[in-house]
Amino acid sequence: MNDTPHLLVVDDDERIRGLLQKFLVRSGFLVSVARDAAQARRLLAGLDFDMLVLDVMMPGEDGVSLTRALRAHMTTPILLLTARGETQSRIEGLEAGADDYLAKPFEPKELLLRINAILRRVPNARPEAGPKVLHLGDVRYDMERGELWRGTDPVRLTSTESALMRIFSASAHEPISRERLVGDLAGEEGVETQERAVDVQITRLRRKIEVDPRQPRYLQTVRGSGYMLAPD
Repeated sequence: MNDTPHLLVVDDDERIRGLLQKFLVRSGFLVSVARDAAQARRLLAGLDFDMLVLDVMMPGEDGVSLTRALRAHMTTPILLLTARGETQSRIEGLEAGADDYLAKPFEPKELLLRINAILRRVPNARPEAGPKVLHLGDVRYDMERGELWRGTDPVRLTSTESALMRIFSASAHEPISRERLVGDLAGEEGVETQERAVDVQITRLRRKIEVDPRQPRYLQTVRGSGYMLAPD
């Protein structure tokens, strides 16, 4: 298992993205980059990160809104970057769930110090985390690896199915609305189309985890609330 922290840097400025990536790689991190919230969501659906570094002022969904949405289903540390240094902006970011806030322009050394300080705090919370493997009858889901198994056989998941399992497993036994699933999956179509697409993906996922997909035991429909994963 690789102990090198993997960071995701999200910034719409290509030059800043590149500079931050080079600096952080030289500082000993694995670094992935995204140009906006939509690309960040696609990366988050398929990869685990130790920390996110988000620019606040991005076209489309801004960093504060993205932080608020991600906090609904993940605890990964988030550091916000912004050109705005006003107190209100910092408060908005922290209220949305960010772990820290750094105003541009900043010294790269300060960014490094803040990242390391946040990462040092993270292990303290890990022993109290919930189960790492969820059991769904004969099927089990490894939350850390994002893998689904039936006995000794791996069950192949599409990227969307993987994203759904991450969302559901992070909020097991809690109903999740279709609207939230649409937002978390971040498709490009209209909301109505997205909701239909979510329903289709749920149906496909049930075929992989249920004994009888028509009468789901583990991936349940909660009338008026959405869907819920109910592991053993």
